[in-house]
Amino acid sequence: MFIHIGGDTMVALDDIIGIFPIRVQQEPAVQKLLERLEREERTQTVDVGEVKSMVLTDRTAYFSPISSATLKRRASILETSERIEFR
Repeated sequence: MFIHIGGDTMVALDDIIGIFPIRVQQEPAVQKLLERLEREERTQTVDVGEVKSMVLTDRTAYFSPISSATLKRRASILETSERIEFR
């Protein structure tokens, strides 16, 4: 299953390590991680507009205009629908 995180960007649910509100980038440990990812060109802003969340995968940090609460809700719905058996 894939989750739409803004713009034309879809990310596989299995690849997502975490979905965070953008304020998390103020934390020293996160700043250090983001600096490394930026040097390695492994960050991506997925759409224009105010960045509200960060979606972290093992390869990329995506910055999204969609709130972390909305993205988490979408992920939860998708995970639930995966477990439903259709007859």
